[in-house]
Amino acid sequence: MINLAQKDISHTLGKFIVTAMGVGMLLGIVLIMIGVYRGMMVDAEILLKDINVDIWVVQEDTLGPFAEASRIHEDFKDTLKVIDGIEVSEALTFQNLQLYGLAQPVRVTAVGFNPFGEISPIGPANLIEGRMLEKSHYEAVISYASGFKLHDKIKIGRNDYTIVGLTKGTVSSGGEPLIYISLKDAQELQFSYSNASIRNDRARGISGSGEIHMVNTVVARVKAGYDVNVIAKKLGMWKHVGVYTNEEQTTILTKNLVERASKQIGLFTAILVVVSTIIIGLIIYTMTLEKMKEISIMKLIGIPDSIIVKMIVQETVILGFFAFIFGNIFSHIIYDKFPKRVVLEAPDALGLFVVILVASVLASFVGVGKVIHADPTVAIGG
Repeated sequence: MINLAQKDISHTLGKFIVTAMGVGMLLGIVLIMIGVYRGMMVDAEILLKDINVDIWVVQEDTLGPFAEASRIHEDFKDTLKVIDGIEVSEALTFQNLQLYGLAQPVRVTAVGFNPFGEISPIGPANLIEGRMLEKSHYEAVISYASGFKLHDKIKIGRNDYTIVGLTKGTVSSGGEPLIYISLKDAQELQFSYSNASIRNDRARGISGSGEIHMVNTVVARVKAGYDVNVIAKKLGMWKHVGVYTNEEQTTILTKNLVERASKQIGLFTAILVVVSTIIIGLIIYTMTLEKMKEISIMKLIGIPDSIIVKMIVQETVILGFFAFIFGNIFSHIIYDKFPKRVVLEAPDALGLFVVILVASVLASFVGVGKVIHADPTVAIGG
C-alpha cells in the first residue's frame, strides 16, 4: 500500500525539515527550562552534601542560615560535644560577598569553617587544582566558575586573600560560586565593624564593636547506632536555638527556597508546550490548505476519508517526532552556555516526547476537520 504521508513529505522535504527544526528549537527551550529546574535542585543540595553533617543548630525561630539570618554563639559547639550521641561538632558561617579584581564584579557565597576542625572533610569538595586551606588567615579556595585563578590575590574587606585552591561545580543554592575561607576570617568579615564605624560609635557614646564570636550555625555528626531524629528532638527542647536534621534542612532548601522558582519555570514550560502545539496545528492546517485540490481529487476518485485522515495524522506525528529530535540536539548544544547549571535527564526528555506525540495528534484535528469537509467538486472546478 502506498504511504501517502511519506509521499507528501518527500515532495516538500526541504520545507518539512526547516519547519521541524523551527518547532524543534522551541521544544529545545522547553527541555532547557526543565533542565534549569533540575539544576536548581542539584545546586540546592551541593553545599549540604559537601558539609555532610546530621544536625544543624541555628538561631531560635529561624529556618537556618540558607533561608534567613541566623546568629548563634560559637561556643555552642563545645556544649554539643557533651551530649550523648554527638560525635563531633563545628561552627560555620555563610555570607554573600562581592569580589573585585576581574573585568566585572563577581558575587559569591562565602563559607567560613575551621580548617583544623574535628569534622573532616568539611571543606571544599571537587578540588581540581591547588590545595585545601592550611592557615587560619588570608587563604581562600574558590570555585573555578568565578573566573579567578590559582595564586590570584583578592581583596576582601580590609585584607588580601590568596587563592590556594580551585573547585569545580561548587555553588550555592542560588547558583553563585562558593568561596571557602577560615572561620576566623569569616567572623571578622561578617560580625566586626570597620575602624571608621568603631570611631563613629565611640563619638556617639556607643561602646562595643560587635560580637565577633558569633556564627550562623553549629553543625554536628551523630555517633553510629544513635537515632538522629531522637537527638534532634532532644536538642530542640533547649531554649534560644532551633534544631534541624540534615533531611529537614534539605527540605527547606529544595521546597521553601526553590518552590516559587520551580512553579514559575513549570508555568513557563507549560505555556511553551501549548504554544508548540498551536504552532504544529497551524503548520498542519497550512499544509492541508496547500493540498486541498489534491485531497478533493482523492475523494473524487473514491479514496475513503479515513485514508486521507490517516495521512494528515501521520504527517503531524512525524513532524512532532522530528521536531523533538531537533529539539534534543539543540538543547544539548547550548545547555552548557547558560550561566547557571542545566541538568538534562533522559526521563524528562521521554516525558516531553510523550507530551509532544499527544499534542501532535490533537493538533492534527485542525487539518482533519478541513479534510472531512473538503468538497470533491473543487477538483472538477479547476
